[in-house]
Amino acid sequence: MKKWFAIWSVMAIILVLAGCGSSDNASSASGSNGDVKKIIVGTGTQFKNVCFIDENGNLTGFDVELIKELDKRLPQYEFEFKTMDFGNLLLSLDAGKIDMVSHQMEKNPEREAKYLFNKNPYSIFLNRVAVAKDNNTVHSIDDLKGKKVLTSPTSNAAYVLKEYNKTHGNALNIVYTSGAANDTVQQITSGRIDATITTDFANRFNTDEKGELALKTVGDPLTQSDVLYVLNKNEQGLADDLDRAIQEVKDDGTLSKLSIKWLGEDFTKSLEDVKKESSSKK
Repeated sequence: MKKWFAIWSVMAIILVLAGCGSSDNASSASGSNGDVKKIIVGTGTQFKNVCFIDENGNLTGFDVELIKELDKRLPQYEFEFKTMDFGNLLLSLDAGKIDMVSHQMEKNPEREAKYLFNKNPYSIFLNRVAVAKDNNTVHSIDDLKGKKVLTSPTSNAAYVLKEYNKTHGNALNIVYTSGAANDTVQQITSGRIDATITTDFANRFNTDEKGELALKTVGDPLTQSDVLYVLNKNEQGLADDLDRAIQEVKDDGTLSKLSIKWLGEDFTKSLEDVKKESSSKK
């Protein structure tokens, strides 16, 4: 009887140990899965070449493909897209429906007070003077003294123009508008306005009724606008990780290739980079 009792005792111990081992493995697997944090990325579908639905019904574009590339380099995260109208992106971030916004977003004081931005820009747009394509008298902002320059009141361009006027005796006649891009084109091509401030990328949308470029950019870049991701204030860790991954794709040339493929040019060079390149050519 003692013999059988001893056998059953050993078997019971083995079963208990086996059960503990099984429990540990399950916990480990669960912990491994738990280490991957899902990030819901809000983006749009109407920004051609940036975030749009292609002919096969797939979401693609520069911002989309860059997120996919960053996803590969950040195994601790799983990025998932959620599409919506542009006007709902920040509202959805406020409501916790998404974790970050990827839609060619720039900082402004109002946004910066409310949201967290990563620091390393993934696109850089240089602001320049834009005039009618047949205007051969304006070659820089200095040629606009006494002329009318159109801009929206809260834009980065308005800031550039006002700063210029502070140091040049209010030489520019700044005209404010809340109109659409086609209104800006019409006013400049008709001669009612002489110029505006835009970027080479944005100027691609300044077309005439034939779909041809109506304006041209002239002169050296004035300032740069950095494109960043928008996150909630408590996501500093994610912002830091995004910055590191963005630097990786910059260093190995991947970001430049994506920009050329989707945006038509390498919009990853800073104003300082452009100035250095210009000086080296002289």
